[in-house]
Amino acid sequence: MSNSKSHVSQPTNEPVRAYGPGSMEREALRAKLKELRSTKIEIPLIIGGREIRTGALEKCIIPHNHQHTLATYHKAGEKEMEMAIEASQEAWRGWSTMPWESRVSLFRRMATLLSGPYRDLLNASAMLNMSKNVFQAEVDSACELIDFFNFNTWYAQEIYEQQPLYSPGGTWNRTEHRPLEGFVFAVTPFNFASIAGNLPSSPALMGNTVVWKPSSNAVYPAYRIMQLFMEAGLPDGVINFAPGPGSLVGDIPTKHRKLAGIHFTGSTATFQRMWRTVGENIDNYDGYPRIVGETGGKNFCLVHESADIDAVVTAMIRGAFEYQGQKCSAISRAYIPTSKWEQFKDRYVTEVASIKIGDVEDFTNLMNAVIGEKEFQNITSYIAWAKASDDAELITGGGYDDSVGFFIEPTTI
Repeated sequence: MSNSKSHVSQPTNEPVRAYGPGSMEREALRAKLKELRSTKIEIPLIIGGREIRTGALEKCIIPHNHQHTLATYHKAGEKEMEMAIEASQEAWRGWSTMPWESRVSLFRRMATLLSGPYRDLLNASAMLNMSKNVFQAEVDSACELIDFFNFNTWYAQEIYEQQPLYSPGGTWNRTEHRPLEGFVFAVTPFNFASIAGNLPSSPALMGNTVVWKPSSNAVYPAYRIMQLFMEAGLPDGVINFAPGPGSLVGDIPTKHRKLAGIHFTGSTATFQRMWRTVGENIDNYDGYPRIVGETGGKNFCLVHESADIDAVVTAMIRGAFEYQGQKCSAISRAYIPTSKWEQFKDRYVTEVASIKIGDVEDFTNLMNAVIGEKEFQNITSYIAWAKASDDAELITGGGYDDSVGFFIEPTTI
């Protein structure tokens, strides 16, 4: 641990680009969208820096045009998960002892690459495979992930610089922050590329090695992030990219004796199952695994009688329907005072009716498609249930169509 003053300057948030009509940034992004849409690729596993092809293939599709395949990816099995764990342990020997300043420099380079040549690539990947509009992609796959790299390195430096204030004469009290002994299992969601990049990289920044299983619905942008890691100079085996069905490969790392931590974002049921597995196998681990997880929420909007109705309508529409409501932060219910209801309802219904839905390459569309067929069937089953219920009334939406893409109208019950 170095006692010198700050090596990393305090960061600021990455500015959000507007992609206005006629702008160079819009035209560059449009060109990247066209390039990716017209070029089908094959995505391997990346284990110990090597490309692994299992032959068990799955498709990366465009949700708003689900007959279009962007890529095929190779799925990991039990053998490949064991290989990834072994590669992580080989890399751990050098990575865990590398000076923290050297690790920080790699992640600062990731931020530089993403703010430059990788920005259009990541944004276009998120727009196509995750069906995000241009604004949602820009704030997620570009700005927030850049901020993760920059702010994480800043906070890592602050952690390392926190040392005891007092040492008695003839002694030196110091704190050493050591990486976990083993590997971190990072399981990332479909809905945020920034989280997909952060969950494996933040443990790695602190000297840990990682086995990364991205969501099967968003392998395409995750692979682009893995390419970013490698171009920045991340040593082989520090992060091992292993997409595959959780039901098949999840138990291998969660039961492995070298499991040192879990970094997770996804469903409550999946996280509970992982936590239960760790508890049932606690005697088998070399240490006590650290478990960090974020799951879903039922967020609400509570409207006071003094509220500005126009502001409420805007906040509710953006909170509920941006990125088709596919966020743990999205509001899914609202409480409106009876005295404000009629005034609110008229404005709300009028504004919701103005929402445009469609292809991400039409930058005027606010909403696009939900992520996949299973999710489409799940959501529409709720709508069908509400339509058949005697105590529910649909005041907006209720329609859906999956003939071209997985489109669902902004529905309010």
